[in-house]
Amino acid sequence: MSISVRRVMRAAAASCLGIAMAAAALQGTAAAAPQDSRPPAEDPFYTPPEPLPAGAPGDVIRSRPSVFTMDPVNHSPYEGVKSWQVLYRSETVQGRPTAVSGTVLVPTEAWTGQGKRPLVSYGVGTRGLGDACAPSYTLTQGMDYEEFFVADALSRGWAVAVTDMEGLGTPGQHTYEVGGSQGKAVLNMARAAQRLPDAGLGGAPVGLWGYSQGGTSTGWAAELAQTYAPDLDLKGVFAGGVPADLLAVAKGLDGSPFVGLMFMAAVGYDAAYPELDLEKYLNDSGRELLRKAEHLCLVSVDGIGTLAGTLFKKISDYTSSDPLSTPEWQQRLNANKLGGTAPAVPVLQTQAVYDEIIPFGQADTLHKAWCAKGANVTWKTYTFAEHATGMLWSEPDAMTFLADRFAGKPVTGNCAA
Repeated sequence: MSISVRRVMRAAAASCLGIAMAAAALQGTAAAAPQDSRPPAEDPFYTPPEPLPAGAPGDVIRSRPSVFTMDPVNHSPYEGVKSWQVLYRSETVQGRPTAVSGTVLVPTEAWTGQGKRPLVSYGVGTRGLGDACAPSYTLTQGMDYEEFFVADALSRGWAVAVTDMEGLGTPGQHTYEVGGSQGKAVLNMARAAQRLPDAGLGGAPVGLWGYSQGGTSTGWAAELAQTYAPDLDLKGVFAGGVPADLLAVAKGLDGSPFVGLMFMAAVGYDAAYPELDLEKYLNDSGRELLRKAEHLCLVSVDGIGTLAGTLFKKISDYTSSDPLSTPEWQQRLNANKLGGTAPAVPVLQTQAVYDEIIPFGQADTLHKAWCAKGANVTWKTYTFAEHATGMLWSEPDAMTFLADRFAGKPVTGNCAA
């Protein structure tokens, strides 16, 4: 892939909303896709066997060839890449076995760099709560707003594994922004890619990539890796625009244009911890929003419309009492707060100074917490950027950071600065 093509891709990725609206406009075309690319709710592939077969986290339950495309009209395959959809074993935040779906992408050209072909386990940003948002589906439709970055990684000869995360694609509600679940899904996705026989990735060095919700995922994967997945040869982690402390994020979002994201997180926590019983806190407006949100995808007409209806709303508009003020909710949110463990491998953490969704202060607190515990952190901020452009500016820095880690170059980080 030429440098000019990469630049075009990065420029397109700067406006996630624009891509979402374009994808929504093409939704009718996607619905006419061949039967073998049915959305997850209509596709038996995504329904795991009951009970799950015996195995370990990261074991592949089933797999099938798929198509990676950046063509939303004809779904023509992206050249030079083999693709598989997989269903693999992972674990819930509370340690129970669960099945998660995802995608493994491998360039067809032989790897000519040093050692084995690198593998990037990619944590995507916010998609929504509905199964049709699953990246393993949207990547087959040419309608995934991070397909540009995935293609850039593939153009470097790296394999890419993209998890759908718990409950996105597979049955059950997506545990949106529950860090412990998302971190395990990212690590087990890497394991599944390495264990997929036809992929040829056994023993591959691993890098983690994630921005926004994906930053939560890779941040948690970085904290968990040394004890949860010591078998992975993890080289480096990129975590950008990280929602590290959801209580702090919620305070920033209340009454903002993005309060719908806070509501989605409440649904995700309710799914992970049923005892929280979100519905008992909701008024009639909240119950109606819950009904809509459970199947919401950002890249759909309904999703955009639903989120537009929440603009500048407050928690009190949807609740009879505030769940975030209760010890039960605070305990679970704090249990998924990043910063408690130092990652054992180098981390690049980026943050837009004027991020209107993810507060700068809580991201700054995370990097300082990791540094205080002895982590090797490169902290980079972008002064003239908000959330979407922060993703844009992070991309070349993250690619360079991971390329250097795969090449074995040392990095000191800037914790002492």
